[in-house]
Amino acid sequence: MNTLLWMTIPYVALTSFVLGHVWRYRNDQFGWTTRSSQSHESRLLRMGSPLFHFGLLGVFGGHVVGLLIPESWTSAAGISEFVYHLMAVVMGSLAGFGVITGLGILLYRRITVRAVRQATTRSDKLMYLLLVGALVTGMLNTLTNVFATYNYRETVSPWFRSLFSLHPAMELMTRAPWTFQVHALIVLALFGIWPYTRLVHMFSAPVGYLTRPYLVYRSRDPQKASGNRYAKAWVAPEALPARSRWV
Repeated sequence: MNTLLWMTIPYVALTSFVLGHVWRYRNDQFGWTTRSSQSHESRLLRMGSPLFHFGLLGVFGGHVVGLLIPESWTSAAGISEFVYHLMAVVMGSLAGFGVITGLGILLYRRITVRAVRQATTRSDKLMYLLLVGALVTGMLNTLTNVFATYNYRETVSPWFRSLFSLHPAMELMTRAPWTFQVHALIVLALFGIWPYTRLVHMFSAPVGYLTRPYLVYRSRDPQKASGNRYAKAWVAPEALPARSRWV
């Protein structure tokens, strides 16, 4: 059972995450979107979306520091375990409450606005269910560990890093509290379905717009063309080859 939970499932989820994105990009580029529903309702969206996204950035940053940076590194930088724990609890709580509040507003909008509710797919429902589960268990771990002495950087973090060295330390997760184990399994399930949901938009950025040239608009009227700062030099139709003239 430990092999299944802490070695097989993680590698299946990570493989699905990587190969699923490659498959989605090669076969469904036009579906690589959030399927925006802003045209149906925007007031609640303007409230919930920033809270959710900025809170999620904080949660992601906290996980990167907590899971990928060894405790020995922060100690070498002069950050004691008490200071690190205090920062993790305060910043994690703020980010967690922000993302949960934002997600709550978005879910309320999706349920109460008929057009948005009708546009919700089965993959959306599963995604939201796993998101809620991951956030609730994550906040539970944060709040219950305020005064506790349990240090997840001695078990969960080394286990997570060991996955990338292809020598998973399964025995470390068996010593973690059940709330951390449930949180890890929910997050792994979320990673497994990630490429097949609207979450793929996280890897989309309009980088091409930074180098894309201006769209050039030309007018048939020479006077209008001369006043257009985006238009290039206007050439009279008579000066063009017959096949290049406007009709």
